[in-house]
Amino acid sequence: MHVRPLDGIRVLDLTNVLAGPYCSYQLMLMGAEVVKIERPGQGDLARSLGPDPSLNRDGVGASFLAQNAGKKSLELDLKDTADRALFEELLTGSDVLLENFRAGVLDRMGYGSERLAQLNERLVYCSISGFGHTGPMSDAPAYDQIIQGLTGMMSVTGTSDTAPQRIGFPVCDTTGGLMAAFAISAALLHRERTGAGSRLDISMMEASLSTMGWAVSNYLVSGVPPQPLGDQNPTAAPSGTFQALDGPLNIAANQQRQFETLCRLAGVPELITDPRFSEREQRKIHRTELNTALNKALASRPAADWEHELNAAGVPSARVLTVPQALEQPQLTHRRFITELTHPGRAGQPLRVVGNGVLFDGEAFTPPSPPPLLGEHNTERQLLARRWASAAAEAGTSAEEAAAS
Repeated sequence: MHVRPLDGIRVLDLTNVLAGPYCSYQLMLMGAEVVKIERPGQGDLARSLGPDPSLNRDGVGASFLAQNAGKKSLELDLKDTADRALFEELLTGSDVLLENFRAGVLDRMGYGSERLAQLNERLVYCSISGFGHTGPMSDAPAYDQIIQGLTGMMSVTGTSDTAPQRIGFPVCDTTGGLMAAFAISAALLHRERTGAGSRLDISMMEASLSTMGWAVSNYLVSGVPPQPLGDQNPTAAPSGTFQALDGPLNIAANQQRQFETLCRLAGVPELITDPRFSEREQRKIHRTELNTALNKALASRPAADWEHELNAAGVPSARVLTVPQALEQPQLTHRRFITELTHPGRAGQPLRVVGNGVLFDGEAFTPPSPPPLLGEHNTERQLLARRWASAAAEAGTSAEEAAAS
């Protein structure tokens, strides 16, 4: 196994549910040692979230299992004097502190940015919140669906008859987590170069808006507000979901050559010279008529047949799969995307978790251990704190020697 790029990085994780745990999961996959600090007897709220009530009751809900493999769990009550002392000892040895409280919560607990800098001047302190820690909305509570609504995502999801609709997975949570992981990695590089820690303030709303592509840029650049088009691509036609003999088929014939190839293979070459469809902008205007003609032609054969033939001819196409079908694709097996671990709450049963889609020098990094039970590493707390403090002191000495030379 390769040395992972974040090997030796120590992350103290105060986060709950998804955005924060997703961030620390990415850092763990890249080699960081992540210690979750959880409320005694309760833990991460995600421990009780998921479709299996028995797992939820046992504190190993599916939502928790999905994002927390490879981490350690310590129960600490930050209102307790002894636990606060241990927390501060861990802080002095941490490279990263990650939290997703509402703005000001950590400050009220006595750990504002100044106090954290006093404890560890090299600390990368990252907070993830709905709207960031400044501005008129900084105190407002936020969940994924709230952010989806406020960014305009829901307004462009669905059709003119069904919008606004929620996107079918927590895209804003995971986007916020990814942006945080990216920012932390950059801050660690910055510290390597300067010796200075950083304060990172991640806004889920802003991170989500930054990923919305044409829906935002078309308005900012051209003044054109986006409209919901369902399964169609507003930037090109024919580009969207079509109906084959046995089910839906996505086709993205975004280039003129691809459009002409599609028409010939579908047996409707006359569409190529039809003045309504011969040019890109005309095809967008007459999208409905074009789709009707193509759906009639595509209905003659199964979606898998069209997928094979169109892709071979350079026209991007693929069946529309269910999530179970998607996860069983041989491509994912080939790239070792899914890892099988021992189930922490069901002895003898396997637990499958996903990776991050990155091959690092050809290697797919996988979790080294299952998700932890609540407080599973409590007995290691003193040893862990001493080990972290020693590693931090050594790193600080090395940094000073490097600066002096």
